[in-house]
Amino acid sequence: MFLFTAGSRIQWPCNACQSKLSGAKHARGSLKKGISVIQQQRVRVLREGPVARGRYVLYWMQAAQRARYNHALEYAIDRANELGLPLVVFFGLTGRFPEANLRHYSFMLDGLRGARDELARRGVATAVQHISPEIGAARMARDAALVVTDAGQLRIQRQWRADAARDIACRFVEVETNLIVPVTEASAKEEFSAGTFRPRITRQLARYLVPLRHRKPRKDSLGLRLDSIRLDDPAKTLAALKPDTDVGPAKGFVGGTAEAVGRLKTFIRDKLPEFETRRNDPCADAVSHMSPYLHFGQISPLYIALQVRRKGGPGSAAYLEELIVRRELAHNFVWYSPHYDDYACLHEWSKKTLAEHRRDKREYLYTSQQFEQARTHDPYWNAAQKEMVLTGKMHGYMRMYWGKKILQWSESPQEGFAIALYLNNKYELDGRNPNGFAGVAWCFGKHDRAWGGRPVFGKVRYMNAAGLRRKFDADAYVRQVQAIQNA
Repeated sequence: MFLFTAGSRIQWPCNACQSKLSGAKHARGSLKKGISVIQQQRVRVLREGPVARGRYVLYWMQAAQRARYNHALEYAIDRANELGLPLVVFFGLTGRFPEANLRHYSFMLDGLRGARDELARRGVATAVQHISPEIGAARMARDAALVVTDAGQLRIQRQWRADAARDIACRFVEVETNLIVPVTEASAKEEFSAGTFRPRITRQLARYLVPLRHRKPRKDSLGLRLDSIRLDDPAKTLAALKPDTDVGPAKGFVGGTAEAVGRLKTFIRDKLPEFETRRNDPCADAVSHMSPYLHFGQISPLYIALQVRRKGGPGSAAYLEELIVRRELAHNFVWYSPHYDDYACLHEWSKKTLAEHRRDKREYLYTSQQFEQARTHDPYWNAAQKEMVLTGKMHGYMRMYWGKKILQWSESPQEGFAIALYLNNKYELDGRNPNGFAGVAWCFGKHDRAWGGRPVFGKVRYMNAAGLRRKFDADAYVRQVQAIQNA
């Protein structure tokens, strides 16, 4: 996650209130309607139509690459059990996802292997095919009685689902599982800031912040003959995908649900109590490192929230603020803003003030190549860029500083925006997602208020190296990144 700014606290519903609000009224769903204990508001019909005669129910897994705490999967199992059919999971593996490279594919394949194995233990077969996802889903749907998919707010995800809906003949539904509160339930419009979004999503938490029960498929699908990549030879799979190889696998991060759950347990046990006070110190390693796993849908945000709330105590409220309010505000932004990956997405006030200071003298100016190669005058900025290039993840506080300085040292705010987005998407494991787009935009004033005017920034929030040194040992951070580089 990108946005780690301090702000008001969300008031979390207590366990007693949650039990009252999510009891019989919400938990007793009709299996015939495919609801069970999965909230009906999570389900959206993409193509109306009757349940067809078919060999199986198809779950098109794409945004939620996991077999645990996956509402779309559990919904699909409910429907398969009701119809007396086995469940088949399909994943379309395309080498043409915008800006994805070897780093992203390697991490994703780690997770897909684990998800496939977990599904097999539940008696569910997985078909991973080297094909554009929407085309593969439509082909698999020819033998399906019903198609279920998970939700995604990015432009390409929405286009995939729309294209597939035109070619799928049977009923086709989407189930939201990568957000705690479905994006349209949280708000009916693009929100200005966390301050306007927080009360809206808070009102929904009693309904949605509830455990998910795992189902058992009644019919095994492992005996079905399905066309699938084996996944056990990642080098062969990657070679077939032909991804951009300029960026290699990240140091220190392995993909997959098991890895994510292990990291989460360590964080809750050892780091959560000091999260609020030490999260902005990159030397303290007091953060959860969940963002790459959330990006690929390898862990559920609901599962994380429930585990953190169960632990309680110091740090939990601050962490849940970031996981729910800040993260889901980014999804609100991507869903409602058609220009989420463009400078045009900014508030009018920020575009106006940056335009007024467009011709201000910049003390330093760098090209995109100089930024990418960490060749600026600032050792702290260079260290942040190197951390991202080496590990695939930059500490959240440094990521804000990094973006602010790209704005300050670029020929124009528009050029700076494009450079920041390019670098973030190329090197970050959690780039190319709503939080990445919102995080870059935040550095240019999105989801923020106007501050006191100054050169170049105008009224957009400013950060400097002196501020880093006041908060933590910035020189120790430089040494820490250098050690990673030398390892």
